[in-house]
Amino acid sequence: MPRASASDAAATARRILGVAGAHFAEHGYAAASVDDIAGAAGVTRGAVYHHYSSKPLLFAAVAAAQQELVADAIMSATADSTPDAALRDGSHAFLDAITHGAAARVLLVDGPAVLSWEDWRRFDAEGAAVTLHEGLAEAGVAPALRDALAAALSGAMNELALWLSERPTDADARAQAHDALDQLLDAVVPRRS
Repeated sequence: MPRASASDAAATARRILGVAGAHFAEHGYAAASVDDIAGAAGVTRGAVYHHYSSKPLLFAAVAAAQQELVADAIMSATADSTPDAALRDGSHAFLDAITHGAAARVLLVDGPAVLSWEDWRRFDAEGAAVTLHEGLAEAGVAPALRDALAAALSGAMNELALWLSERPTDADARAQAHDALDQLLDAVVPRRS
């Protein structure tokens, strides 16, 4: 039997990752089944373990992919922003991106428990936290305050995201969350007239 090409193997790994993301989001990590993921991806359980050697490593790959999607949404939202607007635009993009699809369940609910607190914090530090620090710098926040303000804003935005994820179809809650985020950002970097 001929071996799969590198591009076929990469396509299989991506397919497994996509199916696993949807499965973890729908069922949660604890109830997720590698057998069910394999079946939905149209591969064997062995193929899943060939690409991702364990369920925790598969989940970590899903979390990394979700972090990239959130970071991409932030970068897209801030691409044409002025330095004054980048922090606000990026923060609102984060709130929307992390409450869309698998991100909230994977990154905020299961992520800290499955990945360990340290790994989850590392993922955050390598993803959205980087753009948050950059946004604070561009907005003129003093270097001595950036780490503390980034931690405070990140925690507040994560809590808003969890709150919103419990109300996925509530347009009023989404508007309230964005209004609350604006008030927090106004306290950190007042809007210029």
